[in-house]
Amino acid sequence: MIFSYNWLQSFFKKKLPRPEKLAELLTLHSFEVKEVEKAGRDFVLDIDILPNRGPDCFSHIGVARECCAVLNSKLKTLILKPIEDKKLKAGDFISVEVRDIKACPRYTARVITDVKVNFSPQWIKERLKVCGLRPINNIVDITNYVMLETGQPLHAFDGQKLEGKKIIVRFAKKGEKIITLDGEKYELDNDILVIADAKKPVAIAGIKGGKSPEINRKTRTVVIESANFNPRVIRRGSKKIDLKTDASLRFEHGIDPNLTELAINRAAFLIQKIAGGKIVQGLVDRYQLKILPKRIKLDLGYVERLLGLKIPVQKIKQILNKLEFRIIEVRPSYLVVEIPTQRLDITIAEDLIEEIARIYGYPKIPSVFPIASLIPPKRNLDIFWEDMTKNILKEIGFTEVYNYSFISEKEAEIFGFKKSILFEIENPMSIEQKYLRPSLIPNLLKNIGENFKNFGEVKIFELGKIFRKAKFSEEKRMLTGLIAKKEGREEFYDLKGAIDLLLNRLGIAKVWYDFYQPTPGESKLSIWQLKKSAEIKVNHIELGFLGEISPKILEGLKIFSKAEDFFAKGKQIPGRIVLFDLDFEKLTKLVSEEHEFRPISPYPAAIRDISVLIPQGVLVEEVLNKIEMAGRGLIRDVDLFDIYEGEELPEGKKSLAFHIIYQSGIKTLSSKEIDEIQQRIIKVLEEEEWQVRK
Repeated sequence: MIFSYNWLQSFFKKKLPRPEKLAELLTLHSFEVKEVEKAGRDFVLDIDILPNRGPDCFSHIGVARECCAVLNSKLKTLILKPIEDKKLKAGDFISVEVRDIKACPRYTARVITDVKVNFSPQWIKERLKVCGLRPINNIVDITNYVMLETGQPLHAFDGQKLEGKKIIVRFAKKGEKIITLDGEKYELDNDILVIADAKKPVAIAGIKGGKSPEINRKTRTVVIESANFNPRVIRRGSKKIDLKTDASLRFEHGIDPNLTELAINRAAFLIQKIAGGKIVQGLVDRYQLKILPKRIKLDLGYVERLLGLKIPVQKIKQILNKLEFRIIEVRPSYLVVEIPTQRLDITIAEDLIEEIARIYGYPKIPSVFPIASLIPPKRNLDIFWEDMTKNILKEIGFTEVYNYSFISEKEAEIFGFKKSILFEIENPMSIEQKYLRPSLIPNLLKNIGENFKNFGEVKIFELGKIFRKAKFSEEKRMLTGLIAKKEGREEFYDLKGAIDLLLNRLGIAKVWYDFYQPTPGESKLSIWQLKKSAEIKVNHIELGFLGEISPKILEGLKIFSKAEDFFAKGKQIPGRIVLFDLDFEKLTKLVSEEHEFRPISPYPAAIRDISVLIPQGVLVEEVLNKIEMAGRGLIRDVDLFDIYEGEELPEGKKSLAFHIIYQSGIKTLSSKEIDEIQQRIIKVLEEEEWQVRK
């Protein structure tokens, strides 16, 4: 914003510092002076006023007040008292009606008669030009001059051109039009506040005056408007008609309603002095909700704690007085400060402390290192175990996915979820998001269908919340992962191995797999395929499930292309999807960072293979248990590497092939010892009437 150096000087008795020095001082106290330029016999100061200081510093007197505080000087008092003609009454010339006091909290008007409209004196024209305004005539120039001086926009009407001798502050009617002082035509609507006479709008409130009642050489009666408007109303109207003015800029930032009387009296005084005329007695003032000064209790101890510096109480009082804050109560530990109404930016004690520091001088506040104890944050175990779980699964080739927390009604039917356990969304974004998900499984299976367009194998997992209705509404975290192949046979054991590794890395021991049997009353559309699924247990705590997904589910979701053809012909779908579903809330209660140390054996291992033909109904776990028991502690590991169920085998049979790894912790096993253990295993298996293929 542009300011005149000579104009600022007029507010002081003593000489101001040179413009460059003044600019330096203002910059030290949070007013950046962007440019100082010579303009004839004056200097132009381009000062960057922060938006919060607009109400008091978008004016010469506001900046002069800041200079006064910085320079420890005193301001001259403005001459404000006009000489009124007591024979004339303002009410005989104009009446004012404000129809919305929220949009216009205050409207003040004065009337001056017998004025002589002419050119302005040179000193007014020079100051207006320095600030970027074009002189027009003495009446209009004085209203602009007072706006730049006090920060209060004014407007002058030719009183004889106001229909019905009325001023009405109202919102425009849709379709109303107005031609402004610059000759532009605007169409108005009911979002735009206007100043109207008895018939039509004569000004766009707070933005621009209208052409019809403008001041010209024939004007003899002047009605001066000094109003206060709601910043939001002016901002909205200015944006709607795309018109910014010096007045709208000030109103948009907020103005003190108590400023209207000061500014209108100053303007009346100057008009009387320069243009002659008689000032009609009295103001026409509509001001219902009066704004009173705020009071703030300033804790002196808090000032020191916040600034990190002890400023003497006397100095604090001096600074506040310089800024025209009135101290109304002084106590040993606090001050009660009254805030002038033009300082709309001061609302709390911290604002006052900022003002004290700004005028005292920020460079005087020493830079010190903070004194504080550095306490490491307490570890969030939920996040810790969640991150560790995700990292373990990612290390073994799984990819994490994030799905929406919703399922559709069709998916609820496919999975057999009862509506009594589902949370229905009141206003779903689409039919695909009707319910909150009661399981992570449906959306994970949908991910497979998309990934099968580009990949033959998918390994994904998700850790997220599910939502079910029970006796109490349930919201818990689940960990679900799967392996899917377009063509494959060993996914179950691949996934079982991944779970074993995950639980082992999380410090969970005594893990075992129990044969899964559906509970009575469970949905006929079970997610799991019978005899190809298991419960995952730790001790006797059920942690979750592992198994193949039911073909009926795969058919419903149409994950495999032409799956319906396979079902129609009674054939098995060529691919498989094996999935685990773990209760992560239970899992985090079992985890441990402690791991049992098992030394690596210094003795070599030996591998033998064995193939067993067993009935279809026999579980692989049963065969593994027999092999482990027969090994008598000399078997380090048993890996299933092949399952065969081809037509070449007898009906109702399947073939399992295992790698058996032998290793002792105390010696090297001889070939003879290994052969003896191998024979003992064969004998134990044959006792079950299982055929060992040699």
